Amino acid sequence: MEFKIKKICCIGAGYVGGPTMAVIADKCKGIEVNVVDLNRERIAAWNSENLSELPIFEPGLKNIITRRRGENLHFSCDVEMNIALADMIFISVNTPIKKSGIGAGMASDLKWVESSTRQILEHAQGNTIVVEKSTLPVKTAKTIKSILESNKNSNKNFSVLSNPEFLAEGTAIDDLINPDRVLIGGEDRNAIDELIKIYENWVPKNKIITTNLWSSELSKLSANAFLAQRISSINTISAICETTGSNINDVSKAIGMDSRIGSEFLKAGPGFGGSCFKKDILNLVYLCQYYGLGEVANFWKSVVDINSWQKDRISKIIVKNLFGTIAGKKLGIFGFSFKANTNDTRESPAIEICKSLLDEGAILQIYDPKVSFDSIKKDLSTIGEDSIPKNDNYGHWIFSRKSLEAAKDTDAIIILTDWDEFKTYNWEEIYELMRIPAWIFDTRNVIESPKHIRSLGFNLWQLGIN
Repeated sequence: MEFKIKKICCIGAGYVGGPTMAVIADKCKGIEVNVVDLNRERIAAWNSENLSELPIFEPGLKNIITRRRGENLHFSCDVEMNIALADMIFISVNTPIKKSGIGAGMASDLKWVESSTRQILEHAQGNTIVVEKSTLPVKTAKTIKSILESNKNSNKNFSVLSNPEFLAEGTAIDDLINPDRVLIGGEDRNAIDELIKIYENWVPKNKIITTNLWSSELSKLSANAFLAQRISSINTISAICETTGSNINDVSKAIGMDSRIGSEFLKAGPGFGGSCFKKDILNLVYLCQYYGLGEVANFWKSVVDINSWQKDRISKIIVKNLFGTIAGKKLGIFGFSFKANTNDTRESPAIEICKSLLDEGAILQIYDPKVSFDSIKKDLSTIGEDSIPKNDNYGHWIFSRKSLEAAKDTDAIIILTDWDEFKTYNWEEIYELMRIPAWIFDTRNVIESPKHIRSLGFNLWQLGIN
C-alpha cells in the first residue's frame, strides 16, 4: 500500500500519548497532530491557557506545548472526526491489569484497545497505518489485525505496526528527543518506512530498529521486566546491608562500576512503581504460564513479590522504631509520586506504605510538590476521605500544600520520593516543628549529611545504611 503522512491522530491523551505527540509535532512541523480523548476534563487541561494546569508534569513539556499547540498540535474530544482525517493513527490508551475473569490480577485488560480499534475500523478512510503505542502484551497486534481485517469496505486498507515507548517518567521529553533506540515492528515495509521517515527528522538512523510485530511487543515487556528486576535485586541487598552494617550506597557504587552491570537502576528505594513495571512483569508471568513455562513464571513473579515485601518491610521498620505503635501519632509524608519529576502516582510505593500506616492508626500529613489532593484522595480511597477517620481503629490523612505544614507536630517524617527540594531543606527549622524524639525515615537516601542531621537532634534511619 502507498502512504503519505500529512495527518496523525493519537487516541489517548495520557502520559504516553500527550508527550510523544508533542515531540512529534515539534520535530515534524509539516504534519498535523491531533490528540483525542473521551475524558473532557483531561482535554480541557491540555488546552488550558495556564500551563501549570497541564494534566502531566514533565520537565520541558510546557515549552513544547507553548510552541506547537494551536499550530500543528491540537487536543480535542472529536475522536471520530480525527480518525476519519488521519493517515496514521496511534493507539495510546490505558491497558490496566484485569480485575476479574480469565487472567485476573496478571493479564492486561484490552477493552480500550479493542474499543479504539473498532472505532478506527468504522471511521478511518482510505489507506491507514495503525500504530500500537500503549504497553501491550505479546500478540495484541493480532487482536488489532483481526478486527481491522474484518473490514469489508474495499475503500479502506490498514497496516498495523508496533512502536513501543521506552520512556522514564521525569525524563520523558529527553527520552523522546534523545532515545536510546526507536523500535518498530511490522510486516508492511511501506508502512514501516513511513514511520521511519517521521523519526528520522531527529533520530539517527542507527538508533531505529525494525523487527516483526511479536518481537517488538516482547522487547518492551522484557525491557521493563529486566529494569524492575534490578530494582528488586538491589532492594534485597539493602536489607542485608542494614543487618550486617554495610552501606548500600557503597555497595551500589561498587556493583555499578562493573561495566557488565552498569550503574542504572541500582538505587535502593521503597520499591518500583509507575504504570508499566508491575503490569508488564505480570503479563510476562501470564504468558509463561500460558505456554507451560512454570519455572520461568515463578522467577519473574518473585520480582513482584520482592517489591511488595520491600514496602511492607519499611512500614514495619517505622512502627518498630516508634515504640511499636503509631496509633494517633502524626507522621509527615514527604513525596507521594512514584518517583521525582512526575505527578504520576500509579503503583507508587507511597500508596501501600501510607495505607499500611493508616491501618495502624496513624495521622498522615502528606506533601508532594506536584501531586494533587484529588490524586491522593483517589489512591487512598479505601481508607476514607481527607481527615475523616473511617472508625476509631483507622488513621486519617491531611493534604499539606507546604513541607512545613506536613512536618508540624509530627513524630516522624517519612521521605518516599527523591525530589531534589528534599535535599536542600532547613532541617533545623523542621526539627523545631516536630515532637520529641523526632525521627526521619529516609527511604530514598536523599540526606547526604547524616551526621549533621543527627547533630540537630533527629533520629535518622536510611535504607540499607546501618
